[in-house]
Amino acid sequence: METYLETTKNIYKKAAEQPDVGLCCTTTPVWQLPGLEIPKIMLDMNYGCGSTVNPRDLVNSPNILYVGVGGGMELLQFSYFSRKAGGVIGLDVVDEMLEASRKNFKEAEALNPWFNSAFVDLRKGDALSLPVEDETIDVAAQNCLFNIFNPQDLQQALKEMYRVLKPHGRLVLSDPICDQGMPANLQQDERLRALCLSGALPLQEYLAMITSVGFGTVEIRARRPYRVLDPAHYDSPRQVYIESVEVCAIKDPMPSDGPCVFTGKTAIYFGNEAYFDDNKGHVLTPNQPLAICDKTAAALADLQRDDLFISGSTWFYDGGGCC
Repeated sequence: METYLETTKNIYKKAAEQPDVGLCCTTTPVWQLPGLEIPKIMLDMNYGCGSTVNPRDLVNSPNILYVGVGGGMELLQFSYFSRKAGGVIGLDVVDEMLEASRKNFKEAEALNPWFNSAFVDLRKGDALSLPVEDETIDVAAQNCLFNIFNPQDLQQALKEMYRVLKPHGRLVLSDPICDQGMPANLQQDERLRALCLSGALPLQEYLAMITSVGFGTVEIRARRPYRVLDPAHYDSPRQVYIESVEVCAIKDPMPSDGPCVFTGKTAIYFGNEAYFDDNKGHVLTPNQPLAICDKTAAALADLQRDDLFISGSTWFYDGGGCC
């Protein structure tokens, strides 16, 4: 009997040999960047549930690691910001997927005068044991891969990403989540897990896995509807709603009172004083919104002030703020 990882390899071997447009359903529009043209074959092989490419992460010609190459689309997008030989490492366990990416890069070269296949260092390797040296990567990313892993393997994959990142480096992830919990029989369905469906964790459990390996800051950048598994089409006792989430985990030191997790909350002070200072590093001026992490939001809410507004989670955070 195949293990779930063997099942995954076989599914993506077939998807490399014969592109499967419906294999995944990316919920994020493809970046439109000046001078970047993405070959159709890469779009057809965009086997992700969101995007891990954010220009804010990609300054100063970073060294980038992308695990699970797909058709090479995000490797091409990352190369747009790096543009140096070997600046982007693309890693996959499936030989056929690596070969498909090599072919797709030739098409990308014909469409993009600035692009050279040498910008991407394609390597065969396992997310559970990355063939990358310690603290050499500025930005690491994976799109709709880590949700395939069982919890023990997921923790190991996250530890490996943490190991190869430089201090303050960024791990950008896109994965399905399921807050209502996935039925046990679906979790054990190896094909559904390989298809990035039944391995979806509740968001708080997913974030706890990320912070447990040492990431001191976590940003929720997007949260969107993704799929429905209904009893008529799946062996499920109930309807299961799945969302996709885009997360950036930063290798900051872990604060003594726990990680700073940003879920898109904001504080607004509207009192009569020139400013409000909570004496913990947060200064708010009247009617100037300040993005805050959930930890700060809870501490400010505990003050029970009638001149301080704390918003709920918007599930969107794009920098700035209290920490």
